[in-house]
Amino acid sequence: METSMTSADRVQSRSASLNPAGEAQSSGVSWGAVIGGAFAAAAFYLILLALGAGFGLSAVSPWSNVGASASTVGAVAIAWLVIIELIASGLGGYLTGRLRTKWALIHTDEVFFRDTANGFLAWAVALVISATLLASTAASMVGRVAERGSAPTTAGAPSNVMDPNAYFVDTLFRSDNPGSVSRDAAVEAEAGRILNHALRQNEIPPEDRNYLARLVSAKTGLSELAAEKRVSDVIAKAQQMEDTARRVSSHLLLWLFLALLMGAFCASYAATIGGRQRDHVKAV
Repeated sequence: METSMTSADRVQSRSASLNPAGEAQSSGVSWGAVIGGAFAAAAFYLILLALGAGFGLSAVSPWSNVGASASTVGAVAIAWLVIIELIASGLGGYLTGRLRTKWALIHTDEVFFRDTANGFLAWAVALVISATLLASTAASMVGRVAERGSAPTTAGAPSNVMDPNAYFVDTLFRSDNPGSVSRDAAVEAEAGRILNHALRQNEIPPEDRNYLARLVSAKTGLSELAAEKRVSDVIAKAQQMEDTARRVSSHLLLWLFLALLMGAFCASYAATIGGRQRDHVKAV
């Protein structure tokens, strides 16, 4: 006894006749749209980042080994980083969904999932592109500054002008009569290494403190008691600045994490909007 063909069987038979290969010919990722949206998002992000830097909203320093200072990373700068991430990610995701080819004979839920995945992939590619471009630009800037800093200097002048602790070393050997004190690069370099070790360990051993005080006393003419007080004050200021830089960097990284997370969501959601408009399907 032959059974009558149901409507579902007829739809399936018609789909097979229209697309005999099934979904084998339909890729779930439209790489052309993903790459195009990613480049658009990365370019727009860099443009907005440059705009913010022009208005003094930059929280990125091109100097090597220098943490972001509390004065440069404020609420407005963090808000700008979040805003440009959302705008750029949303633009890239929308272009990805709008530029992809139409998936025929695919269930609506699957189309929604693919648009979301393509938007997320566009955000990920844009993030890699932006990070690479920013790292290359910062390295280039640091390289040019290092070349200028490695030019011949006057005798006794410190050669590493980018050392973040060079100021504190200069403060240690500062004198009331600058012309009467000869600069010894070897002594200052040794003092800098002691200071760096103290900052890494978050404390200075007593033998290093006493030795550093004797160096300061010998070079500046201060008494040992005054030299010990100067060493203690300078180390305390350096540790305070180091702690502030760590807190600010941690705060900035947390907000950057949230901004990237929201950017991924915006790119994925915007891709679904662009995909619906591409397919001329009204949102329910």
